[in-house]
Amino acid sequence: MAKFDVFVTAKPGIYDPAGVAAKGTLADLGFDGVERVSIGKFIRVEGDVTAEQVAEMCDRLLANPVIEDYRVEISEED
Repeated sequence: MAKFDVFVTAKPGIYDPAGVAAKGTLADLGFDGVERVSIGKFIRVEGDVTAEQVAEMCDRLLANPVIEDYRVEISEED
């Protein structure tokens, strides 16, 4: 059984309200050196599938290709 990790993030230039809120809260907590925070999604896909199939899953359902980028990695976790 294959395991894949999918990391989904907003494309550059896309407004990330959760990231903006987190950055502001980090500043309130005293973390003044933070310039940008980006909040994304982590998805684990397990099964009898290939990396190419997982990429197609991302294109069709798991990510919004208009506003999000994604990266598929083979999972190292057992």
